[in-house]
Amino acid sequence: MKKVLVGSVLVVLAFIVMDRFVMTSYTRQGQSVKVPDVEKMKYDDALGVLRDAGLAGKKSYNVRYLRDVDSNTVIVQRPSPGSEVKPGRTVYLVFNKREKPSFSIPDFYGRPVEEARQVLDRFGIVLDKVQTQSVYDPADDGKVLSQSIAPNTIVFSGSSLSLIVGKAEVIETVRKLPVPDVLGMSLKQAREIIVENGFNTGNVSYEYSSLLVPYTVINQKPAVNAFAEPGNVVDLTVVVDEE
Repeated sequence: MKKVLVGSVLVVLAFIVMDRFVMTSYTRQGQSVKVPDVEKMKYDDALGVLRDAGLAGKKSYNVRYLRDVDSNTVIVQRPSPGSEVKPGRTVYLVFNKREKPSFSIPDFYGRPVEEARQVLDRFGIVLDKVQTQSVYDPADDGKVLSQSIAPNTIVFSGSSLSLIVGKAEVIETVRKLPVPDVLGMSLKQAREIIVENGFNTGNVSYEYSSLLVPYTVINQKPAVNAFAEPGNVVDLTVVVDEE
């Protein structure tokens, strides 16, 4: 009789164990929990919401420091809101770095302004102003000439820096022309030739000579075949036979 009673008790205990522990374990394997949205929440608030949903939370930090973002507010969560996960799953809560990272300013002299801009952006340095300065060497066009913070200076993310960048000026080259030969011509003819060749007549002076042909050009300035810019004046000296 005792053996039967003991056997019955063992059966009941086995049933209870199966019902409360083993079957519960099998049942939980098929369960899932929807991850709540805790982004933009404070850490303690987000942790409480996750616990109420049967999940755990763990703080982690963003790789890059973000300006003007509170370090106590969840930036992003992984898994993302609405994801279906198993109960007890850990949700990683990403926060901004607490301290601003420091950065050694490089020497940007002679480097393209776009390259400097990319370096500064990568380290969170604000490019405040970009001023231009005329340069006459095309190789300096778009290159950094100076910077407001000296190279190797330690600054923090969020600091600002200004640059002066070269801007090549277009140098207009004027084609010079040879001055025509008007020696020995009459004043009228000389003036016509000078104008036809792209120049203007300037001052006309007179010089007495009993040997040279009267009223002809005996001197010109600029000289014959000298190169001058179009529009320049040509001064003439004309011989006369009377003083």
